[in-house]
Formats: sequence, structure tokens, C-alpha cells
Amino acid sequence: MVAQPSIFYYQQLVEGEQMMIEARPLLLVEDDRKDVELTLAAFAESNISNEVNVVRDGAEALDYLYRRGNYSTRMNVTPLVILLDLKLPKVDGIQVLQNLKGDPVLKSVPVVMLTSSREERDVMRSYDLGANAYVVKPVDFSEFFNAVKEIGLFWTVVNHPPQIDKPE
Repeated sequence: MVAQPSIFYYQQLVEGEQMMIEARPLLLVEDDRKDVELTLAAFAESNISNEVNVVRDGAEALDYLYRRGNYSTRMNVTPLVILLDLKLPKVDGIQVLQNLKGDPVLKSVPVVMLTSSREERDVMRSYDLGANAYVVKPVDFSEFFNAVKEIGLFWTVVNHPPQIDKPE
């Protein structure tokens, strides 16, 4: 039996009625094109229907999250979960995580470190800064694919995220 992911919607009270507005997206922060393609394919196979926004480096991730630069006009919706690589160009994943968890609004967004690093100092630093999970990318194609499917299903079906209200 294939789990059918539920989609979490922002709800807004309009004259006393709740109105479903939009599914919360996932944010994938990954600089490796092949890992991006595999991740998106795994989500598609799992029937995860949430939009997945992809950014390729840490600086772009921060611009996306803080609605700066090319993202200044994006809708003011926080991601359901952030899948964050550790080794990124411009701003590394640890610095992105540190920014997120130091922000009064964004600190509640779940962050999964999805990385090839098995170094204990990276694991400890990530958890010390507030990462919700640390997943080492399997080298084997099918293991990577299955791991990403499980991550996606957990965060879109099993987990109950906080509602995050962002100021305009």
C-alpha cells in the first residue's frame, strides 16, 4: 500500500470561515545536479505533491528564506521542511542553519541535513545548532533514492509541523 501524502495548507480566517490557501512547499538546498534530480524523482514516485523549490547554494537559500534579491516577490510562505546540504558554495550549510535557528520566525522550520559528510564534528555541530535530523547520503543510487523517499514521506505525511506566521 502506497501512502497518500496529506498536504498541509495555510488557513486564513475570512469573515469567520476557514479558507484553504496553498500547500506549503519543501525547500531543497543542494548544489549537486544529480542529487537534485534523484530527490525530485523520489518525491514524485512517493506521490509527494507539495511543490519543491530548489536552490543551489547557501546564499541563494538565505535569499529565498528572507525573500531577498530574485526571491523578493515570492509568496510569504515558509517551507514545510528544508533539506539542507552541508557542503555548499558561497555560504555553507552550517552557516545557513545558524541563520535559520537564530531567527525568531524561521527557527521553527524543520531542517534535515542531507549530506555526504560522516564527520562526527559535522553531525554534532548540526544538532547543536538545531537541526531536526542528520542524514548521510548513501552512495548507492537505489539506497539514496529510497532514503529520500522515506524522508519525504515522513515530513509530508507523518510529521505534524507548527503553523508559522511570518510578518510581511
